[in-house]
Amino acid sequence: MSPEQVAERLTAEVYAEVQQFYAEHMQLLDDGVVDAWAKTFTEDATFAVPTLPEPTRGREQLRQALSRTSRELAEAQERRRHWHGMVAVFPNEDGSLRARCYALVFATRLGQQPVLHRVCVCEDVLVRENGRLLVKSRRVTRDDLP
Repeated sequence: MSPEQVAERLTAEVYAEVQQFYAEHMQLLDDGVVDAWAKTFTEDATFAVPTLPEPTRGREQLRQALSRTSRELAEAQERRRHWHGMVAVFPNEDGSLRARCYALVFATRLGQQPVLHRVCVCEDVLVRENGRLLVKSRRVTRDDLP
């Protein structure tokens, strides 16, 4: 994070809106509510993770990815919970927002203790469409990977 980012400030109302957005967004993801989760992204959104050679592009690819993951987790009798914390939000000149946070992913197999599955940094660009915040782009990095 650059010193310039630290100097930029948002209103408490916008920050609370971003926090609420992530709370709803992550719960949709963890509950496997595929269509509603995909609609929290713009139609042309990109989602880059280090385990894939290319970013996932667009709502349809996002729907397919979450559908596949939800099936795999159900078959493994595993539940995942994503926790976004230390959320820092900065305005861009075009009205979009840059959000950077730590993302912890917990995994619990039926009848077993929860474990910390991944520690990540999530960097999003959020935009407004029809008064709603949506993810325009997401870049996730993992602490265990170079």
